[in-house]
Amino acid sequence: MRILGLDTATRATVAALCELDGGRLVAHVECRDDPPPGSRPSHSARAIELMLAALERSDTAWEEVERIVVGVGPGTFTGLRIGIATARALARARGIPLVGVSSLQSLAAMAAPAAAADGVGRVAGVIDARRGELFAAAWELADAGVPGRAAALEAKPYAPAALAEALGGVLAVGDGAIPSRELLESHGAVVPPDDSELHRVSAIGHCRLGAAIDPGAAGAVSPAYLRLPDAELSRRLR
Repeated sequence: MRILGLDTATRATVAALCELDGGRLVAHVECRDDPPPGSRPSHSARAIELMLAALERSDTAWEEVERIVVGVGPGTFTGLRIGIATARALARARGIPLVGVSSLQSLAAMAAPAAAADGVGRVAGVIDARRGELFAAAWELADAGVPGRAAALEAKPYAPAALAEALGGVLAVGDGAIPSRELLESHGAVVPPDDSELHRVSAIGHCRLGAAIDPGAAGAVSPAYLRLPDAELSRRLR
């Protein structure tokens, strides 16, 4: 099965074309744009561009794509809207089934082998939520060294101190884990080095998760914001 993945939940824009055989990753090509600190994300300009680049580099035609998988967050409001709208439009135009996956679960799934190798039984995805909060969720590792289907820690925004206490001894990965390293590690968490690839959301993880999900209507895939946007909060406070 050839799957095209896309994620725009964080500042990065990332796309991948993966070939899977019975859930086993046979081949993959990933293309990404990671804006330097202080610069604005380029989701609207790069999403389709990177998806097309992944197809070209993998020598895959649109007719060979059997599924599109998009990260539904949590993450930035604008980024999620752009990524999901792009995936919906392509799925409808090309007649390709579409599924959405948790960007946090994808982070955790990609880090699971490292957690298993280190003897850590739980892995957490942690994404910067701004407003002094972190989006996070954690999964227990199954016997096969992969995250279980149900989250052991609910996906929602957390204050860093509350998250550190809730996570305890886990492998914590994602752009939100890096600035909170000292706090998380003080409560037993393991945080990979700042430059580790495990902290970057990967569309390869999306493809692997999406291969096991039954597709629905393109319009049924929606963002997992997990909290109200700033504009709505301001309106309610008036």
